[in-house]
Amino acid sequence: MRLTTGRVGRAVDSGPLEPLPAAARGSAWPLPPDRTQAILEATKHVASRLKSAGYPFALVGSVAAYAHGVPASFQHDADFCILREDAEAVTEALEAAGVEVRVPPEDWLIKAHSHGEEIDLIFELARQPVTRELLSRAQTLPVDSVHMPVLSPTDLMSSQLHAFSEHHCDFGAVLPIARTLREKIDWDRLRREHQDSPMPDAFLYLLERLHVIEPREAGP
Repeated sequence: MRLTTGRVGRAVDSGPLEPLPAAARGSAWPLPPDRTQAILEATKHVASRLKSAGYPFALVGSVAAYAHGVPASFQHDADFCILREDAEAVTEALEAAGVEVRVPPEDWLIKAHSHGEEIDLIFELARQPVTRELLSRAQTLPVDSVHMPVLSPTDLMSSQLHAFSEHHCDFGAVLPIARTLREKIDWDRLRREHQDSPMPDAFLYLLERLHVIEPREAGP
């Protein structure tokens, strides 16, 4: 046992020093496994089944950003938008194709499992219902050689802005998407849609200060 002097002048028992874990001695901490290719394989597998079933859908989230040219930075899984009224039929079609599907407690998505990865099939995107109009604006793009509908850049960024709140406000995760896709996004539309929401509006102002987008024009 070692005794050190605390700031108030009394003895403080610091206890024995804990040995470093074996992985930390003489080498760096092990990195988490790279799941990028597994997530892409799961994305392609489920997208192929959705295309065969004929129900409207669109890729969304970090894999959609990757399809538009953003460097791969996959957080957890892949996400697809589907219509709420198609959820039961989509579930049956995926199960018939051998894809494991389960219904979680949340009432805005279903979950599929493919290649060891989770796939979220969402019919409410950032608290906004998925609509046929939204899906009709999707662009068909290759995702690791498989073509599929991908949410448009403007709709993709709008979904990210809608997700901002006082409890979830990770600007750092969305900034690379804004930088990479800035020429493809209708920023005026996003300003109109989000000007009354403090967190999205703050992010748009940050983009102006970082010279990612042009400052908004002053009103009369």
